[in-house]
Amino acid sequence: MPRRVRHGVCSGPAPPRPPGGDPMSRIRSVLWIGAEPAFEALEVADSPHLDLAWVRDVDEALALPLEGFDALVLDAPDGERGLEASRRLLARRALPPLVARLGARDGELADALLAAGVRDVWLPDEGDGADAFARRLDRLDRALRRVPVEHAGAADASARERKEPVERVEPGGRARAAHARSSEAAAPPVECAARPPYAGSAARPPHAPGRGARGAAPDVIGRSAAMRGVFALVERAQRTSATVLLTGETGTGKEVLAHEIHRGSERRERPFVAVNCAAFPDTLLESELFGHARGAFTGADREKQGLFEVADRGTLFLDEVGETSAPFQAKLLRVLQEREIRPVGGTRARKVDVRLVAATNRDLRAEVAKGAFREDLYYRLAVFPIAVPPLRARSEDIVPLAEHFLARHGTREGTPGCRFTREATRLLLSYRWPGNVRELENEVQRALALAEPDAWIGPELLSSRLHGVLEPIEAATIEGETLRESLARLEAWLVRRALERAGGRRAETARRLGITREGLYKKMKRFGIE
Repeated sequence: MPRRVRHGVCSGPAPPRPPGGDPMSRIRSVLWIGAEPAFEALEVADSPHLDLAWVRDVDEALALPLEGFDALVLDAPDGERGLEASRRLLARRALPPLVARLGARDGELADALLAAGVRDVWLPDEGDGADAFARRLDRLDRALRRVPVEHAGAADASARERKEPVERVEPGGRARAAHARSSEAAAPPVECAARPPYAGSAARPPHAPGRGARGAAPDVIGRSAAMRGVFALVERAQRTSATVLLTGETGTGKEVLAHEIHRGSERRERPFVAVNCAAFPDTLLESELFGHARGAFTGADREKQGLFEVADRGTLFLDEVGETSAPFQAKLLRVLQEREIRPVGGTRARKVDVRLVAATNRDLRAEVAKGAFREDLYYRLAVFPIAVPPLRARSEDIVPLAEHFLARHGTREGTPGCRFTREATRLLLSYRWPGNVRELENEVQRALALAEPDAWIGPELLSSRLHGVLEPIEAATIEGETLRESLARLEAWLVRRALERAGGRRAETARRLGITREGLYKKMKRFGIE
């Protein structure tokens, strides 16, 4: 099977277990971080027992989903810079074990690296080349077999103090849970179909202290820095009665967060009522929210209570509020100002006590500038704004969410106990998820419908659109071709695709590729693209 090249990273498929056992059976995927010459000098790029990847520096490494690797090797010839680079890596949640390779013997630096959380230090007098690299990984593998907790950084240290379970994704897609307590004997692996919400120390349920919240919401899952920031704002919103405006792309989970705000607030014992404003024409939306009097219009044979009254002393969630018309916006503004409603066809106003949470996938500031949304209403809604990031901006959350959906829908679909293989996990991480969490949930449901109970879900059970990122890579790889040549083929394909999607417009193509127009022209000339 040919080696693959993905996003400038050289990698090969995980090989079958060699006869007699593989001394690196737990370390099958390694990321090398450092200069290319040092990586090439090891002569391990074609190792039959390893899935290898290489990036130039820590910035490029931190842009990758590092959870997919079994180990990281940082080439740190410069001592102080190496220590700083190690600290930046170790600040990342759920980091695989890190090995630091020094350019010179320095006992103090080695001690500092180990104290910072580096798992092992590779000194220059311990050998170089493929054999030394294999011995180093074998040593790391044996250490991991003795110690169940894979990261000795600050994040897991706090978990050890609380005796919380720490979960890791093992090669092949298994999540292994081990109690973070000192132990000489490694605990046996536990296969889990789902990760509990807010697992670990980084992502706690956003409840105000002392509010007596009734358990963690099952769908609010996120361990990325972006979602931790959102959870912090949600916790603050739970403590206040201010109107909240949730913004973000479709499918990011705005309604789930709205429900979480209600569930942790003082109004949690009262109703939470949700309505999609885009689902109703103006006349029906007004009747739905404000109610109507008997005889207000044809067919109104009885009085109807509006959702503002249904949600009295509770929370009303207005989804897609940016889709409403100017006349309705004026009526909603009056409700927010006066805290009273007037049913359609009615003559008397009724006081309401409702906490309003609104959501939109539009940029309401831009809509205000265009005159499509009332500025005064915008400021009434955006008292407490919370921006929900798209799933592509928080790749650390993809695997926990997918595992959660496996557990949530597995029993319902008659396929409990299913897990993703390592290859399927990588496909999930490489896809951009334009439909965000909702699209991910649908993809997991589809895979479960095709799977058998307690089965491994591999790439063959995932949608063809997730495989799209691999098709040009396979097509760009030719037996005997160098890494540089393969990368050039892939880069040319990406440029042609961007040009096609932009309708041949050079400026738009450059913007999509994240390069300057001059850079695009140079690449087109180099690849012979007209």
